Order: sequence, then structure tokens, then C-alpha cells
Amino acid sequence: QVQLVESGGGLVQPGGSLRLSCAASGSIFGRNAMGWFRQGPGKQRELVAAVTRGGNTRYIDSVKGRFTISRDNAKNTVYLQMNSLKPEDTAVYYCNRDPPLNAFWGQGTQVTVSS
Repeated sequence: QVQLVESGGGLVQPGGSLRLSCAASGSIFGRNAMGWFRQGPGKQRELVAAVTRGGNTRYIDSVKGRFTISRDNAKNTVYLQMNSLKPEDTAVYYCNRDPPLNAFWGQGTQVTVSS
């Protein structure tokens, strides 16, 4: 059974940093690109960043230069380092394969950027 567990969220002031982690069970990690997604208040869920098994990355424009996605294939874990956080980054953050599968959504981790 595939399970994805996100952690590392919290409350941070604008300009601060957080590092999110996503531990995966099952075989999802070995074959697929992985992504971090987020859903802000009143917004649709969107892809924030993705990384292929080989380490190629892509980002949405609003986080380029501030966020870094990475993965450790030996640990079945994907990370999202978030720097220079802004209030508009406030959202629940999820990981999933890229493209996502509905069956894989976990509980997510809340990130709140506020002074």
C-alpha cells in the first residue's frame, strides 16, 4: 500500500525558512517523478515544484529562486527547502507523484507565513 507522509510545516514570519519532508512507502518512489503541491485558502491545489528520479527539477515562477526541491532515493524521501517565505505561500503542502494520483494524497502539512 502506498503512503505519503508530509512533515515540517509550521508558523513562520515573512522572510523565514522551512524545510518540508515527505516519506514514501511502497514502490512509488523508485519509478516516478515526485512533486510538492499546495492548496491555499480558497484556491485550487497547484504544483509547486517537481523532481525526476534523476534529479531534474522544475518550479512555478512564484517560487523560483526561493524554493529548492530534492529527493533521496535511498530513503524514499523528497524535500522542499523554502526560503524567503511570503504570506502568499501560506497553504497546506502535499507531496505526490508527478503527475499526481488521487489515491496517493496524504494529510499534508500546514505552512503559515504571518507576522
